[in-house]
Amino acid sequence: MLKIDSHAHILPRDWPNLAAKYGNEAFPVMSHNDGRHRIYKDGKFFREVWDSAFDPQLRIDDYARFGVDVQVISTVPVMFSYWAPGYQALELHRHLNDHAAGLCRDYPRHYAGIGTVPLQSPELAIREMERCIDELGLQGVQIGSHCNDWNLDAPELFPFFEAAADLGAAILVHPWDMMGAASMPKYWLPWLVGMPAEQSRAACCLVFGGVLERLLHLRVMLAHGGGAFPWSIGRIEHGFRMRPDLVATDNPRNPREYLHRMYFDSCVHDPHALRYLLDVTGVERVMLGTDYPFPLGEQHPGSGIEALGLDDSARARLFHGTALEWLGLPHYRFASD
Repeated sequence: MLKIDSHAHILPRDWPNLAAKYGNEAFPVMSHNDGRHRIYKDGKFFREVWDSAFDPQLRIDDYARFGVDVQVISTVPVMFSYWAPGYQALELHRHLNDHAAGLCRDYPRHYAGIGTVPLQSPELAIREMERCIDELGLQGVQIGSHCNDWNLDAPELFPFFEAAADLGAAILVHPWDMMGAASMPKYWLPWLVGMPAEQSRAACCLVFGGVLERLLHLRVMLAHGGGAFPWSIGRIEHGFRMRPDLVATDNPRNPREYLHRMYFDSCVHDPHALRYLLDVTGVERVMLGTDYPFPLGEQHPGSGIEALGLDDSARARLFHGTALEWLGLPHYRFASD
């Protein structure tokens, strides 16, 4: 059975040192020393990555152990650089997008690609998204759960979403710059608590802001199982009903209806949670996603889906059918020779 990981991060081994070029240490920089690969940001250590973060054949071999054929590659959120002037971030994004497109050309049976764009400059973001789709052959773009002071319902961002719908570009929403990080720095809470909250914020803004209502053909996937959104939909719906004067100001439609308009990956780390996600969204809205190659990802790709004991039809939908629909790709795209 064809298996597609819709949520797999990748980096080039090296990228332009914009920190030096623009005199701004906030740009991430890669360092290779003593066989170790470290990312520095703001002049200090940020994260260590391994060869699996950028070696294309190693990744293919690693996935083969689990019977997973295809990786939908996207960059790591630290590379978004939304805080920077748009033209500076675009320089980094173009390098990342060219790298992803090159891997998809070199390994067409194993990679599909989602680009990145400088969302802080919507006009530049639209032009780079057009380049990703029309010139590079990527399937869409990844964006953050918010962009600086803009949530995803910001009027400034609507032309970007409108262009994505017109292009048929798949949109991957990924948490980043987690809320509450300054007030809860211990225990990895920005990732354990803030990350799910970021996704719920993104989903609520797309719903209550009327973005999904106005753009019926927009294909949005929320990584990490949609964060807290599916699990708090009862509270969200209750608030919508009890205080429409506060909640339903821009869209009068029940938020629960949009669970069947968005896509979600399966990266929830609990078979009971995954079964609930399938119950509230339907199997047609969920796809395999792992957050590879990071510690918070599913360490045995596909194990969460396999643990549910579903029939072959449901497994096929989760392992590839939903992802192909979200990406707008035919099944034969990854067929063997």
